[in-house]
Amino acid sequence: MSILPSEGDNDFQKSDRSARLIRTLRYVEAAGEAGIRPEDLARKLGVSRRTAYRDLKALEATVGVPVWNHLGRWGVSREGLLPELRFSKDEAISVVLAARLLAKFSTGYDPELGAALMKLGSLLEDPLRSAVERTVTQLSELGIDGEARDRLRQLTTAWVTERIVEFDYAPVWSNPGSSRRARVHPYLIEPSAATHTTYLIGHDETRNALRTFRVDRISNVRVTTTTFELPKEVELERTLASAWDIVADQPLEEISIRFGREVAARVKETRWHPSQSIEEQPDGSLIWRARVSGLLEIRAWVLTWGEGAEVLRPEALRADMARTHLAAASRYSSVDAPRA
Repeated sequence: MSILPSEGDNDFQKSDRSARLIRTLRYVEAAGEAGIRPEDLARKLGVSRRTAYRDLKALEATVGVPVWNHLGRWGVSREGLLPELRFSKDEAISVVLAARLLAKFSTGYDPELGAALMKLGSLLEDPLRSAVERTVTQLSELGIDGEARDRLRQLTTAWVTERIVEFDYAPVWSNPGSSRRARVHPYLIEPSAATHTTYLIGHDETRNALRTFRVDRISNVRVTTTTFELPKEVELERTLASAWDIVADQPLEEISIRFGREVAARVKETRWHPSQSIEEQPDGSLIWRARVSGLLEIRAWVLTWGEGAEVLRPEALRADMARTHLAAASRYSSVDAPRA
């Protein structure tokens, strides 16, 4: 009986190809300016010349690694590449863990990210190398959203080159179904763990204020030739520190929450916000306080604690929680309570 996977074993084939592309990149980079012939690469990989040729083309078309070919030899273009990095083992572990976290939250495959991870994997030994290969495989199965990729690339270009960007934005919360044209100084592009998406944070000239834009609601992007000056890092970090997750453009709110004894231990073991303070109570409960930008993001967090959390202030959030829990209770009113 053969122990090899069948031709229909898609999971194995995807994993095997991702690992082979990592080895392909390693051999091509090692060849340097001389390049490597597909037949020589095929011999090193233990595959046919046709497969090696397809993998060389996939490095650029699918993964995004810039390659060149001349007189039958293939190599990696050095133009536009950053100097090679060297990681300590502890640094590599940190990067691999970050990559694994990213793979859990990503909704689409970014070839540039795949290329970066492949290069990282080529520098590592098992089990770190295998972890990177699994990550690339997991991400590649998501498929490429070309429109989203181009949009993010334009926004990051504007951010890195400090150029004002214009785009249409659909503010779902404030005016569903509408859109407006915005002219923005991009200060930061930041992923959100809460919503599993990416945001642009910057000064909105059309509102004359700092604003937060969800990237997948942005369209018709135009990077202008007009430059802007980034605020001092300390000022930007101070502003962003008030955000619960991403939103830092709302007025500061003084939050005070009583957590019951049944959840107090879990609340204490995590630092939820830079400004938080905790006051333990004689009955085992605790009072949690923080200064947070707006109520929208922290609202969702409070609800995750159910009956274990009681908002003490601000009054607007307390009233919102009361309405929400009453509405939820009415929906479940027809459900029989479990018997003891």
